[in-house]
Amino acid sequence: MGEPGALLGHLGIPEGKGPPKRHPQAFSDGHRPYKCGDCGKAFAQNMQLVGHLRTHAGQRPYRCGDCGEAFTLITHLLDHQRTHTGEQPFSCDACGQHFTKRASLLGHQKVYAAEKPHKCGVCGKAFRKKSDLVNHHRIHTGERPFRCYECGKAFTQSMTLVEHQKTHTGEKAYRCLECGKRFTKSSALILHERIHTGERPFRCAECGKAFNQNVQLVVHQRSHTGERPFQCAACGKSYSQKGYLAVHQRTHTGEKPYECGECKRAFSQKAHLSIHLRIHTGEKPYSCGECGRSFRKVSFLCQHQAIHSDERPFKCDECGKAFIRKSSLVQHERIHTGEKPYLCGHCGKTFRHQPTLTAHRRIHTGEKPYQCKVCGKAFRRMGNLTCHQKMHPVEAPPSGPAEDGCYRSGRPGAGEEQNFDPVPLCSELRGDREDDVVYLGCSLASSP
Repeated sequence: MGEPGALLGHLGIPEGKGPPKRHPQAFSDGHRPYKCGDCGKAFAQNMQLVGHLRTHAGQRPYRCGDCGEAFTLITHLLDHQRTHTGEQPFSCDACGQHFTKRASLLGHQKVYAAEKPHKCGVCGKAFRKKSDLVNHHRIHTGERPFRCYECGKAFTQSMTLVEHQKTHTGEKAYRCLECGKRFTKSSALILHERIHTGERPFRCAECGKAFNQNVQLVVHQRSHTGERPFQCAACGKSYSQKGYLAVHQRTHTGEKPYECGECKRAFSQKAHLSIHLRIHTGEKPYSCGECGRSFRKVSFLCQHQAIHSDERPFKCDECGKAFIRKSSLVQHERIHTGEKPYLCGHCGKTFRHQPTLTAHRRIHTGEKPYQCKVCGKAFRRMGNLTCHQKMHPVEAPPSGPAEDGCYRSGRPGAGEEQNFDPVPLCSELRGDREDDVVYLGCSLASSP
């Protein structure tokens, strides 16, 4: 940390002498005669400039005795110490809310007044504080006057630089009194504390739903307004959240960043990988309260529960057949219309169902993602692996068709020649006629 004399010398003030008195016009006409030579920011008081220059020099001479956090101005230290004492001396006359800083109270009061007198000349956006307008204007100019001397990274705001510098020092000055977790930012601690208190201060005026972060409320309100500000440049489809757009764009790029460590199958979404992993672990966390049957996906459970109600609300206009799910009706109707909307880009063959196309593509790619853990044989379809795994029983079944419809040869008795050569259960080389295979089972709709 630099010497105070060097800083005063930078300002043209002789060492040993205090700064001059406030400029007489500082508060009467908004005059700001003290200007920073590094970034051009101007101040009404000389000592404000002194404190500001410390942000460029990295000087923070005022240190908190409780947590060790340091500040450029003694007034900032005094404000900070109230976070330890809990003192909130500034209160709003309109709603009674208390604040540790006068500046926080003034900003709060402007929310009630809805006053935004400072307007951006480039985009028209208005702000309550002039400092917010100055910071915003740097978005248009690209100016980043606050540079980290450790790594060279530059920032538009001094406070962003201060927070960034903590990544180099490892400083986490803000500690949760409930669980002891520490944070580099006071704002991060405030958000974290709401986990313990259950506080949700941001409430939707439309439906009354409350949130612990303002950004969550902003996103939620789009469900009422229908606003979708994030648009795909490739196809024009729009989304309410930036994350949804990022996931969608992978359908154009083909990017699948989430790979299964067990079978190397890749997915565009992390949630899809998590569900897929249950195939390998056998985990089925969703259980039916009626019969106890368990499922990997909550959607599978919802579909299954309709079986117990006997309700089949989706009826085919052509033949009268009814279905539990609308998606099943849509697929069934393609039998009548002959529609096959899923096209193979390799050979031009079309299919009625997306899973059938996915399985068919593996003929071209050679991919066999379903591997037997007993003998290592791999298959293109999960159903074929399921059938194959029945070749590895503890005791072999007798000759003839088994309960699952797959034929096996019998095992010779004692003293006979050991020649166990089962007939293939579900040949994966029979082509990809979608009517031939019943998925997730062994039975075949037509004979070989």
